Amino acid sequence: MKRTLALIATLASGLTLSATAQTPAATPAAAPTAKIAVIAFDQAVGMTNEGQRDFADLKKKYAPKEASLNALSDEIEKLTKDLQAQSGKLSEEESASKAKAIDDKKKQLDRESEDLRNAGQQEMQDKYNALASKVYDVLQAYAEQQGITLILDVSQQQSPVLYAGQGSNITKAVIDAYNAKSGVPAPPPAANGEAPKGVTPAKPAAH
Repeated sequence: MKRTLALIATLASGLTLSATAQTPAATPAAAPTAKIAVIAFDQAVGMTNEGQRDFADLKKKYAPKEASLNALSDEIEKLTKDLQAQSGKLSEEESASKAKAIDDKKKQLDRESEDLRNAGQQEMQDKYNALASKVYDVLQAYAEQQGITLILDVSQQQSPVLYAGQGSNITKAVIDAYNAKSGVPAPPPAANGEAPKGVTPAKPAAH
């Protein structure tokens, strides 16, 4: 924010002014008043209609694979309990064979879980970054319209904000402004009657 400072002109050399002829020093111009607001930017992105729709679609996309991995995990747990229950009843070779089969399934579970986690996180991050960029544009336009000079992101883990009055929080206003611009309808209520919750992935690159 630019601030202007009034400068006191110096008298030209050689001029002699009497006390009655002197003019008072100029009063410094008042600095413009800063208008500060706060926003939970990550939550704003996740709670837009578009964000809720996209992240819900992403969850549905990976649901079958998650169910498959849960089934594999249950199978491993059952085989482990069965092997423990049969302790002392199996030959050394049978026990070793069953233990190896369980170990192979555990390795499969770890490998496929890691693959799913990496794929899901990357796709979520890509969707988040694309949406966050558009939400930021709306945020910037809103700030200019409202004459806001500084916006602090309270979703940051190291946020410097210790207190902010409710009137200074523009999270909902920006969400509403983005929904109006995007035209994406609100998602239907969840099965339990509650509204879907926003998703907060890893922080995007700086705007």
